[in-house]
Amino acid sequence: RDAVKGQNIPAFLIASITSTCNLHCTGCYSRANDACSDDAPLNQLTGDEWGDVFKEAKELGISFIVIEGGEPLIREDVIIEASKYPEILFPIFTNGTMVNEDYLKLFDNNRNLVPIISIEGDERITDLRRGEGVYSQIIDSMETMKSKNIVFGSSLTFTKGNLSHLLSNEFIEKLYDLGCKVIFFIEYVPVNGETRNLAPSDEERELLLNELERLRSEYSDMLFMSFPGDEKASGGCLAAGRGFFHINSHGGAEPCPASPYSDINVKDTSLLEALNSNLFKSLRDGGILLDDHEGGCVLFEHKDDVERLLEK
Repeated sequence: RDAVKGQNIPAFLIASITSTCNLHCTGCYSRANDACSDDAPLNQLTGDEWGDVFKEAKELGISFIVIEGGEPLIREDVIIEASKYPEILFPIFTNGTMVNEDYLKLFDNNRNLVPIISIEGDERITDLRRGEGVYSQIIDSMETMKSKNIVFGSSLTFTKGNLSHLLSNEFIEKLYDLGCKVIFFIEYVPVNGETRNLAPSDEERELLLNELERLRSEYSDMLFMSFPGDEKASGGCLAAGRGFFHINSHGGAEPCPASPYSDINVKDTSLLEALNSNLFKSLRDGGILLDDHEGGCVLFEHKDDVERLLEK
């Protein structure tokens, strides 16, 4: 505890517990960054090592750990480890195609595990990005969880082109009727220069902020959140430990899932030491995270600067 005094501990941690996925979604930044593949590499953190990460996070006072992949339900061993820490809320961002009887029992018995199912909109749009037949699997998973009173949510990736559809009364009402209790609006991060035009602008962010207020008043029994949210209101990007940080499937501590750079690994060091890595401190102290940018991710805009910091 003494080591934590005077240290800013971020509210949440993002844990990518596997780099394996059973889908090939168009524009996936994990595949574009070579952080995701069809086959699991040998050097990923074990279930016990992830358990150590969760234990230390609890001791530091981190109360939210976002579980991602790849497809995280591939790693049942890690999800079982997470269930041992009821003090921590674990939103599990999943594509919804692997929700089986074992997982339904696990979610039912451990209410700190909250599946968040990714959906792109209606059947045509979802299957276009995620693959034919995925939408029907998602709906089946949602209907089954509703029937068992399991709390779950949805993750909606918004771009410059699809935000109005995702905010439409028809779409939100559909999710509400399916039993969805939490909706995350996730801002699309460009995977390269060619997809930069899909990144939402300030105009779209302003629209989302206003519409979130409306949705919160109209659906008082649902929770609406956006990520990364209004960076201007929060004083800049919250990556690199300002508000959150990321651990990849191999244990590398990264500023953010969309900024896959690391100079320290939790296999060799503590979470507290990872938060004080040279890269994280340089990003927090150097002003990059506070910089204005055109849309998308500030660390994507300053990719060359981040790479230069790693070389120091």
